[in-house]
Amino acid sequence: MVLSFGVRAQDAPTYQTPPKALADLVTVPPTPGVSVRSKGDVLLILEQAAAPTIAELSQPELKLAGLRMNPANNGPSRARYITNLKIKKIAGKDEIEVKGLPANPLISFVQWSPDETKVAFANSTDNRIDLYVVDVATATAQKIGTLALNATLGTPFRWVSDSKSLIVKTIPAGRGAAPEVSRVPVGPTVQENVGGKRGQAPTYQDLLKNPSDEKQFAYYAVSQVVRLTLDGQSIPVGQAGIIASAEPSPNGQYILIETVHTPFSYLVPVYRFPRKTEVYAISGSLVKTLNDGPLQESVPYSPDGAPSGPREFNWRDDAPASVYYTVAQDNGDPKVKADIRDKVYLTEAPFSAEPKEIYAAQYRFEGFEWGNESMALANERWWQNRKEVTKTVNPSNWQTAVLFDRSYEDRYSNPGQPDTKRNQYGRDVLNILPNNEILMLNGQGASPEGDRPFVTLLNLNTKKTGELWRSAAPYFERPIAVLDAAKQTILTTRETPDENPNYFVRNLKARVAPIQVTAFPHPYPQLKGVQKQQLRYKRNDDVDLTATLYLPAGYKKEQGPLPTFLWAYPAEFKSKDAAGQVSGSPYQFNRISYWGAAAFVTMGYAILDNASIPIVGEGDKEPNDTYVEQLVASAKAAIDEGVRLGVVDSSRVGVGGHSYGAFMTANLLTHSKLFKGGIARSGAYNRTLTPFGFQNEQRSYWQAPEVYNKMSPFMNADKMKTPLLLIHGEADNNTGTFPIQSERYYNALKGFGATTKLVFLPYESHGYTAKESLLHMLYEMNGWLDKYVKNAPATQASQTGKAGKLGGGK
Repeated sequence: MVLSFGVRAQDAPTYQTPPKALADLVTVPPTPGVSVRSKGDVLLILEQAAAPTIAELSQPELKLAGLRMNPANNGPSRARYITNLKIKKIAGKDEIEVKGLPANPLISFVQWSPDETKVAFANSTDNRIDLYVVDVATATAQKIGTLALNATLGTPFRWVSDSKSLIVKTIPAGRGAAPEVSRVPVGPTVQENVGGKRGQAPTYQDLLKNPSDEKQFAYYAVSQVVRLTLDGQSIPVGQAGIIASAEPSPNGQYILIETVHTPFSYLVPVYRFPRKTEVYAISGSLVKTLNDGPLQESVPYSPDGAPSGPREFNWRDDAPASVYYTVAQDNGDPKVKADIRDKVYLTEAPFSAEPKEIYAAQYRFEGFEWGNESMALANERWWQNRKEVTKTVNPSNWQTAVLFDRSYEDRYSNPGQPDTKRNQYGRDVLNILPNNEILMLNGQGASPEGDRPFVTLLNLNTKKTGELWRSAAPYFERPIAVLDAAKQTILTTRETPDENPNYFVRNLKARVAPIQVTAFPHPYPQLKGVQKQQLRYKRNDDVDLTATLYLPAGYKKEQGPLPTFLWAYPAEFKSKDAAGQVSGSPYQFNRISYWGAAAFVTMGYAILDNASIPIVGEGDKEPNDTYVEQLVASAKAAIDEGVRLGVVDSSRVGVGGHSYGAFMTANLLTHSKLFKGGIARSGAYNRTLTPFGFQNEQRSYWQAPEVYNKMSPFMNADKMKTPLLLIHGEADNNTGTFPIQSERYYNALKGFGATTKLVFLPYESHGYTAKESLLHMLYEMNGWLDKYVKNAPATQASQTGKAGKLGGGK
């Protein structure tokens, strides 16, 4: 007798592959990266690794204290590596292969030496990480010493200013065997809050959970700081510990070391653990303990929040050995009224005198850009009013003057980044020209005509600027580096919709054609001819919006409107003017990535990519109070513009997004009738699981329960009538987007009979990396769009006229 159990609720499929046009986008080798020597004569070409296999991603991984580490080699477990190095003289034609690289290199943490005659890098193997140094003149790499590096807490080495030695975090020789993971608890895990102390932390992931986790973390994170010479000799500095950072002073005589210590926390990641900051002599002896900060479990959840007590200890780049640090004057709480939010203090070698106050910030201090003995720039920022202030500072007397006072939402007024040069210590400082002028490079160059990168000359005395150059059609050209400020020679990347970005040398004075330096080929020549257009249109409340429209190669409007896929990511604004600023350029290269929506232009869709979805709350209004209404109005405006152009079939439109875009997608399907189907990847759908704020919402659930409930698709699952595909990485470590968000939302949708599908990708985090995962993601997305959007039943009338109505989607 044959038993039949019917169709199972859960199948066990193997990894699937999408159509070739989509699959090719995953398997194509990435375009190399480039690092420029500041002298402007040499490029270091960094060939990047393709997507790893799922077998590589499934290697052992520890998730401790907010970190993900490889226990086999004491490095990060999810790094994207460089697989080859080449050297190219800007004035020459040949790309020189670096000799002496390890077999099958997995390169990371690439650093030029202070004198730029050498390049250091880390190479990862199955069981250790080694240090290599490349001699640029001979293009030859050599392994340095025999010590294994520890990169669990970030960059494992820094050059000393003599370019003959490095400060390295190594695995201590006597570390011994790893502690066994205890499966038998010695007792319950207990947390306690005494005295009414508030600890309104975000929903961090991968935290410590028990004493066994603490032992594992302490074992794998411990390292010994050593000074390592290029001939392999090592000199220990201080004692072994959980070394967060070890930074040599500009003059190479001291080392600033920050060490994490107990008590550890089960509520916050490692960067909030207690931290001791000390200065050591280069010889290895302790000079001064600058601070021993407590556990920071109560930092306010806000972009304006900060730890209490001294924070952010750094060397002053233009002085031999001076440490500066910041202390919040409002205890780090932006809700506390204060005329001065932060003060900055300086202590100088030999660190025996009391630190002196050098700067007082009205807003949150963001750091210095050091120049020389009479000029530096200080930056402040305050999220609540979107204010950004830049001041000139005279380090000889610490007098200040406002240089820029602007809203950082206002992309049009962005002055750009100042050009820097390497000083005698090998540190990047402001490149100050005669008459106190500096070149300002703006790589985006937002303007009412679209993004047009530019270079200006700024006089720090008069605050006047003069434009030296700006990108112009039919190219999109970005300034990358200044090769010679006096001669106004710069390195740029230039591209067109059908031409891959390549590097060029441009003389701003001579006004001659730029000289091409690299010749990276089109990564997917089979997709040349895809049509691209920048759209500008208005929302029903007169907010200006933009989107990038992609149409299939060879498509003509006479063929009729196309099924459409809209992809977006909402953004909050305090100003309608800022929200309506033009974004993007029609002259940029058609990056048909596997990650977003543009890939599906190959499947015959019109793509409304990066459609602007501004959520505006001017003055005292909170943006999210009208989140749903603004969301629907923005999406409707994009579709209506496509219909007006005759290219969008309003009866066959799908929507998708990742992370906050996934949250957007679920809300659009819940509260409008615009779409036939949706794809939500790695989102958060129940905002009561992020009760102390999310994205840029600073109110807690208890302060605005109606906002949390209305914005949560989970709370409105009974209204969902439109097919929704949910995709999530099983190992998502992003704050707020626990995999349980998709699991519980799927269960709720299923409970109300909605058409939905949940796909969990094994071993994947918030961003998916394995080749098999990416191919399967595209397979699922293509199948969903094909079934529910492209081949959706025809309707007699457009649905866009009903888009403004709230309620169940269709």
